[in-house]
Amino acid sequence: MVRDVGLAEDLAQDALVVAMEKWPESGVPENPGAWLMATAKNRAIDRMRREQTYERKREEVAHDTGLLFALERSDFEAAADDEIGDDLLALIFTCCHPLLSREARVALTLRLLGGLTTTEIARAFLASESTVAQRLVRAKKTLREAKVPFEVPRGAELDERLPSVLEVIYLVFNEGYAASAGEDWIRTDLCEEALRLGRILAELAPQEPEVHGLAALMEIQASRNAARRGPGGEPVLLLEQDRGRWDPLLIVRGRRALERAEALPKPIGPYGLQAAIAACHASAIRAEETDWVRIAALYETLGQIHPSPVVQLNRAVAIGMAFGPEPGLALIAEIEDEPTLANHHLLFSVRGDLLEKAGRQEEAASEFKRAADLTANDRERELLLSRATRLRPDA
Repeated sequence: MVRDVGLAEDLAQDALVVAMEKWPESGVPENPGAWLMATAKNRAIDRMRREQTYERKREEVAHDTGLLFALERSDFEAAADDEIGDDLLALIFTCCHPLLSREARVALTLRLLGGLTTTEIARAFLASESTVAQRLVRAKKTLREAKVPFEVPRGAELDERLPSVLEVIYLVFNEGYAASAGEDWIRTDLCEEALRLGRILAELAPQEPEVHGLAALMEIQASRNAARRGPGGEPVLLLEQDRGRWDPLLIVRGRRALERAEALPKPIGPYGLQAAIAACHASAIRAEETDWVRIAALYETLGQIHPSPVVQLNRAVAIGMAFGPEPGLALIAEIEDEPTLANHHLLFSVRGDLLEKAGRQEEAASEFKRAADLTANDRERELLLSRATRLRPDA
């Protein structure tokens, strides 16, 4: 309505503050979403009146988008339900506007709708927090100055925005699967929301292999969650997990989604390849039965079509498991000067793991200690410090 992302955020926050003040006394209304929307709309009207532009803005918005400042469902909401069927997914498509760069639209959507902080988004992009903050400010300014109408895209526009939407869902799931900061190792709420959106998207775009690939990846990865935490909430590494606690239903769902992706005429992409890697792990009843040679080959293919330092790190792990730690360390040496990894704990934790397997305990302990200093997740820090102490008690 206001065609200003920043202002819309302010109005939404105002409505939530009013709810926090009133609902403890009056009770939660029967339709909380409609109540919040009505309150935010009223705040918008008040602000427009104060600026003495209410009539002009009302006519402009009503003419351009068919929106009315009323309690009933708007045309926007109806269009979202008709085309997509899920409010949040519709808004994600809306925010992934082609006017913005890929990085900007994904970052903005993660911030507005994914619930991720600027710090979490920066870690997802392997970028500095200040860079992401500037990216968000510029994205909001671009949309505001262009007076972009926030409406659900249709037809070809939906297809155009699909890659960004997939990336948003993927990054939300990743943050839930291994939280970048805080006291919890896993944020189940984010995993479940990403899974829900992925399943809906698979029904909306049945001919897109990457949609099924992403769904498969998330299903199989989520199947491990019960085994990824110990009794005290501490992380349990993949090779040490009780595989009897992996969820067989999610594994079956993931395999079926992967089969659908592979059966389509279009070739599978990065998400499908990652799902195939996850399926290799799921196929091994015991950790020592894992087909690391195939996993290494899949990571090599993934690196060719979607090169990134993190893919190379994961490939180094697979190479180290398949052929010994020294080839894995040699691969890490090729990317250790990559700027995006300079302050990322993953580089040092992976190198520490390979050094430990090579019997170089002193060096491994130093790497684990350095990784612990860099991670912002409390549980992960405890795990890394315990590994360093086990190898060198004075670490």
